[in-house]
Parts: sequence; structure tokens; C-alpha cells
Amino acid sequence: MKKESNLKRLLRYAGGYKYLTVASWILSALSALVALLPFVYIWKVINEVLDVAPNYGDVQALSHNGWMAVVFAVAAILIYIAALICSHLAAFRVQANMRAKAMHHIVTLPMGFMDGIGSGKVRKIVYESSAATETYLAHQLPDKANALATPVGLIVLLLVFDWRLGLLSLLPVAAAFAIMSVMTGKRMAEKMEEYNNALGQMSNEAMEYVRGISVVKTFGQSVFSFRRFKEAIDNYEKWVIAYTKDLRFPMMCYTTLVNGIFAVLVVAALVMASGGVTNGFLLNLMYYIIITPILTLTLTKIMYASENKLIVADAMSRIDSILEMEPLPETNHPKHPKDNSVELSGVSFRYKGAKRNALENISLTIRPGEHVAFVGPSGGGKTTLASIVARFWDVESGSVKIGGVNVKDIPKEKLMDTVSFVFQDSKLLKTSILENVQMAKPDASREEILKALHDAQCDDILEKLPKGVDTVVGAKGVYLSGGEQQRISIARVMLKNAPILILDEATAFADPDNEAKVQAAFSVLAKGKTILMIAHRLSTVTGADRIVVIKEGKIEDTGTHDQLKDKDGLYAEMWRQYNKAAKWKVGVSNA
Repeated sequence: MKKESNLKRLLRYAGGYKYLTVASWILSALSALVALLPFVYIWKVINEVLDVAPNYGDVQALSHNGWMAVVFAVAAILIYIAALICSHLAAFRVQANMRAKAMHHIVTLPMGFMDGIGSGKVRKIVYESSAATETYLAHQLPDKANALATPVGLIVLLLVFDWRLGLLSLLPVAAAFAIMSVMTGKRMAEKMEEYNNALGQMSNEAMEYVRGISVVKTFGQSVFSFRRFKEAIDNYEKWVIAYTKDLRFPMMCYTTLVNGIFAVLVVAALVMASGGVTNGFLLNLMYYIIITPILTLTLTKIMYASENKLIVADAMSRIDSILEMEPLPETNHPKHPKDNSVELSGVSFRYKGAKRNALENISLTIRPGEHVAFVGPSGGGKTTLASIVARFWDVESGSVKIGGVNVKDIPKEKLMDTVSFVFQDSKLLKTSILENVQMAKPDASREEILKALHDAQCDDILEKLPKGVDTVVGAKGVYLSGGEQQRISIARVMLKNAPILILDEATAFADPDNEAKVQAAFSVLAKGKTILMIAHRLSTVTGADRIVVIKEGKIEDTGTHDQLKDKDGLYAEMWRQYNKAAKWKVGVSNA
């Protein structure tokens, strides 16, 4: 089956606006033909001047021909503007619909999707790839129609006045076109994909580097601390230099040919005029030298249109890479949890591309209202275990149940109403605090939101802000600390009031004052709820009903803090090391 062209797919995004795209091509081509008519009148002007020379006072139609040239030039401009209006209206609709479709699909994907692909790469695909299609439809396609119509009219004009000079002026054009075809062929498509891969990787690593810049500056490190970012820059540099050198010679030949048409005409004129020069031959030579630069401009437009076509093809493939990702399957027989218990049976999970399982045969039952803490070495699988409870990913074997119901059988909206999260790096949108909290419950009243903020220990935050709860975060210098953002996020979770709460290092970035308030907010939030807490700071889990020790994707041990700290095992060793670190003080020399 023949694959549908990228242009047809783009026009499907345009809906009813696709007819404006077609209209833009017709108008642009018409504009190109009309733009050639002034040159006919210029020929008439030159012809009349040569006929009456040296009695220039005998000219009669000079003014008429001059004004007709102006009229057709203005008409060509107005028609081209109309073409661009049509193309831009359609292009903006395509861009908007493409972004909307991509974003609507993204929200159906597993919630861990963003961690796997990288937020910087997703942003580049959704925004920059769709922007490339806008440039293609709004400018390149009308210009291509214009550029294709221009040679047709030009060939007629070149052959009508003097077919010999016309054919000679087309020889360098044909050679330049052949070189351009080589530069913009299949090999160029491969190069364009390599270029966007290198650029996308560098963009993604740059975002990660910016996020960690505080650590780099704190410890006086350089860019070499972020090896992957430096490697991405080095790879991009090598690619650009190699690509530039590869195209250096053909581009030099192409540029020489398209700009050297007049030189061919001059040489031809010297040969053809060896027996004498007539006014007619001189007229046609002057006319061709004036008109042939249009061929240079036309070929350049075609070359850039061909290059942009490759960019669009690559952009479409990147959009497809998201649209082709399988969303989480929705059950045809939805069920609702009976309570807020959590049960994992023989669960194993491996991230895409990983060499070993992140979780290996995990079985765990958490009773309704039980507070369970996950501890263990970094990379052991704590966050992954909590994530599959919320169905960030689907497990490869075993089952995850909430309230006795497999999470795969719980409707997505119901699952999100059942489970809430507080992450260590909670983010707020650039909108008012009230609207940030209201996201958890869109129909919540102002009073409900204020109560949630009060319970989350946010009163001191609201008091110092210029407009209180209506203050827009991130606007006009209004910024909150990490601990303050965390408390606003907790207010959001309180308003949602989900029966199961996942806390992932929720106090990791809080200062002592903020941590005390966050803990006070948690004490209110946790009442009657099932809590899954992930922590490295062991002092925060001593009061948990049960502690689950996880190492290399497996459960090493379970029990209360008192049971585990006196038991020979991983937790006891972690507790000893934690207390040793907590008691450590920097020595001050008196010397």
C-alpha cells in the first residue's frame, strides 16, 4: 500500500482550511506570471529608446509602457499578499491542530512517559516540529508554486525574443539544478534526520544541565561534570563541521553557476557579434542580462523549498514517534475499589532498554489506612514501586490491586481520584495560587481552597504576598522557595482528598522551618489515608506503621522501626550510618 504523502497528512490537519492552502498556491503562481509582465514593458521601453536614438525627444509610448510596468508590478505584489494571507490562515490551523492532537495523545500515555523520553525532547517535538510545518505551509509551499510558475513564463520570454540567447542562459541553470538535486536528495534526508537527532539530544541534555546548575556552581565544577551534556555538544559540533565540509564543493559550484548566467551571455554575445551588432541583438542581450537574475532567485527558492520539505518530513516522523506510542489500555469492564488497600502480587517490571528488572517478583499487601515507608539504597526500586501503584507504568508480570481491583480495570479518572502524589520537586504553574490549588478540584469553592491552604500551613505565605491567594506565581518577581512550593502542593493534595497518598522524598529540599510546617501539614493530610512514603532521611520514617526495605528491585525486609533497627540487616546498617552522619560536625581549628 502506497504511503500517504506528508503534504496530504498536513492538509488533513487543516480541515476546511485546506482549500485556503490550494488557493494560496494558485494565487502565488498567478503572482509569478504577473510579475513577469513588467519585463515585457521594460523591453518595449528599451526598444523604443534604441529606435529613436539619438533623437530621444521623439519617444511616444515611454510613459505608458513605464506606468504599465508599475501597474503589473503592484498587482503581482497584491496577489502574492493575498496568497500569503490564505497560506498563513491554513498553516496556523494546521499547527494548532497538530499540537492539540499531540498533547491529547500525550495525556493518554503512561504517566512515566515523560521521565523516559525527557521533557526537553518532548517540548522540541511538539512545539518546534509543528512550527516547522507552519513555515513550510505558510511560506515555502506558496514560494515553491511561485518558483515553479516563474520558469514556465521565463522560458517563454527567453525563447520569444532570441531563442539562441535563451537556450544559452538556460545551460548554467540546468547544471545548477542537477547539483541542487544531488544536494537535496535521499542523502540529504538522512543528514537532516541526523541533524535533528543531534539537536534534540543537545536540547534535552541542556535542560537537565540547567536544572542541576545549582549543584555545579555550589561545588565549583565545570560543564565536564555533566558528561552527557558535553558529549551532546561535541557530537553536534562534529556533525556540523563534517556536514559543512561535505557540502562545501557542490554548494560552491551551485552558487557559481546560478550567479554566472550573465557571464555566459556576455561570452556568447562576443562570439555572436563578431560580424557586427544590430539594435535588435543589443536590445535582446540587454534584456536577457536584466531578466536572467530572476532564474537565480527562482532556483534558490526551489532549493530552500526542497530543504524545508525534508525538515517537514523529519518533523512529521518525530510527531509520529509520539502519536504511535501505545496509550495505557482502558478496560471495557470498569470496576471501582472497595477500599484504600494496596496489594502487589508477583510484580516484575523493567524499563525500556534496561538490562535488568527494576522490580523483581514483589509481593506486598498494604492495609487500608496503613502508613508504609519504602527505604533502601538509591536506584533500588523505591520510586518505581510507588509509581506502578499509580499506574505510571503497567507491570510486565504479576498484578497491582487497589481496593481488591486490578489497577488496569479501574477507569483512569477514578484512579487519579484515588491516588495523590507529593514529589520532592513539586512544580507550580505560572498562574495564581488559588488556581494552582484549584487544579485538584475544578469545582471547589474559594472557601474550600482557603481551608486547604490553611491546613497545609500556608497562612504565612499568603500574608506576605501582594494579592494573597490571588497572587500569580512567577510574575513581577513573585517567587516561592522550594519548601513554600511544597506546602502549596500539599494544599492541592488536601483539596483533592484522595484516600491513597504517595510521598516521594517530600521534604528533601525543605529548610528546617519549612520542614516543620510540611510535617505538620502531613499530620493533618494523613488522617484516615493509606500512605506510601519514599525516604532517604530515616528520621522521617520512624513513626511509620511498617517499613519496607528494598534493594536491587527486591524486598529485603519488612517491619517497624524498632524491629528492624535491632535486627542484623540492611536497615540496621543504614540506621547506624544515618545516626553517625547526623552527629558529625565540622571541626573548627583554633590555630
